Amino acid sequence: MLAPLEINNKEFKRSFRGYSEGEVDEFLDDVFKDYEKLYRENIELKETIDRVNSKLEHFQHMENTLHNTLLIAQETAEEVKLNAKKETELVMKEADIRSQRLMEEAASKVRKMNTEYEELKKQTQVYRTRLRTLLQAQLEMLHDSEEDDN
Repeated sequence: MLAPLEINNKEFKRSFRGYSEGEVDEFLDDVFKDYEKLYRENIELKETIDRVNSKLEHFQHMENTLHNTLLIAQETAEEVKLNAKKETELVMKEADIRSQRLMEEAASKVRKMNTEYEELKKQTQVYRTRLRTLLQAQLEMLHDSEEDDN
């Protein structure tokens, strides 16, 4: 691409029956001004494109970062849900095991108390029987003693 100064500094050979030098110079000055204006606009537009591309890259990077962050957040949420579910299941299993153990302990205590109750019932019967036997023996002795006194 021609630089504006190249247009401005361009000189043509003179010929005997050539174009009017003044008109050519004036036309070249107009071309130089317009070309210089377009050249500057082109540079400014390229700079603007570079800035916009730089911002676009920045926003694309931000978009990728946000996308990755969102994915990580979703994965983390899934892990938290899964861990909470596992922990809930573990707590429930522990509660089931504990309740089962408590039920077995309670059943064992009930069996023990029933055994003790049955033993106490037997002892009570034995005591009553002994007491009755003793009382009967005492009554017989009283009765015998009354007969001896008569």
